[in-house]
Amino acid sequence: MKKLMIDLETKSDIDIAKSGVYRYADSPYFDILLFAYSVDDAPVQVVDLACGEQLPEEILNALTDDRIQKHAFNASFERVCLSVWLRRNYPECFISYGLPEDACGNYLSPKAWRCTMVAAAYLGLPLSLAGVGAVLQLQQQKMSEGKALIRYFCVPYDTVNGVPQFHTPADSPEKWNVFRAYNKRDVETEQAIEQKIARFPVQEFVWQEYALDQSINDRGIQLDLQLVQQAIRMDTLTKDKLLHLLKNLTDLDNPNSVQQMKQWLAEHGLELESLGKKEVQEQLKTAPPDLRDVLLLRQQVSKSSVKKYQA
Repeated sequence: MKKLMIDLETKSDIDIAKSGVYRYADSPYFDILLFAYSVDDAPVQVVDLACGEQLPEEILNALTDDRIQKHAFNASFERVCLSVWLRRNYPECFISYGLPEDACGNYLSPKAWRCTMVAAAYLGLPLSLAGVGAVLQLQQQKMSEGKALIRYFCVPYDTVNGVPQFHTPADSPEKWNVFRAYNKRDVETEQAIEQKIARFPVQEFVWQEYALDQSINDRGIQLDLQLVQQAIRMDTLTKDKLLHLLKNLTDLDNPNSVQQMKQWLAEHGLELESLGKKEVQEQLKTAPPDLRDVLLLRQQVSKSSVKKYQA
């Protein structure tokens, strides 16, 4: 075996779009549901982990064998997820590329991975699997059913006593069969992409930069968590105080509501198309003192400077 192409379907209670793959995979409710793979461009196999199937030993060993190249579209997702999954389920098999005291020690080596998304971007192609498939006019396109299936199986539909609840394959065997096909198709699409762009190989120095980028992400940065928590607390206290002042000035139920605030301003002679920073800044130059005070307070309330702390 020289090459292993992989696509995962996973579940977690963390919103990956807001928090990123590291927090997503670190959740105690994270798990891998489906593992589709192809060895050396052979036909794609799907391992149904959610239904109790297990990875073949040769595939398990290949994940930590740096002599075997692992390929995936947006490979950082597969690499980080598999790192966490291996540490939890097969700690005896997990091999990191860093020292135990280094955060890199929690992850598989990025040097053994090749990202099809990077290879596509190197040629100016879109950054989504569906987008690349469409541009290249592949016969094996990404299945459009995927988004709905991911919402159904991979995102909690409820929380009971603090525990997120996920749909299982038994809840809808028909949907699960389509989900398996979707997982398989993703690898087939990735195979087709690599075949199409094989004439334009990514230079080795780019892969070295990619590995460095991944190592930087794996290592992360040190944060003073007490400072972060206090910053969030101070932001909450400040916003509560500002909202109280705004309520007193406007008598609005929710002065943080764009619709309510725009209506109130219009009733007081100031019509705005939006409450965006640029337009508000312009209106502050000429607004009457009472409206100017409201706009300034509204600006402060809507600041998002601690959003990253809350992610």
